[in-house]
Amino acid sequence: MASDAKPNRTLDCTGLYCPEPVFRTRLELDKMSVGEILEVLADDPAADEDIKSLVKRTGHELLKLSRKGDALRFLIKKTK
Repeated sequence: MASDAKPNRTLDCTGLYCPEPVFRTRLELDKMSVGEILEVLADDPAADEDIKSLVKRTGHELLKLSRKGDALRFLIKKTK
């Protein structure tokens, strides 16, 4: 996982709970161009597995996942 990537967009899902973070992440990725990077911020514990599963299922690339307390930060590269 690369950690120095700069996101093209940021999606703040802080305060939202399942299924909102994963649903909004999918919608945002659909709007983006191949090669762009989406930063997703979330604090729903379910978002960890849900977003990782979404990325794997849709064939995109999870560049980084970091956690500070309850806060999660994903960097996802759109690959197709």
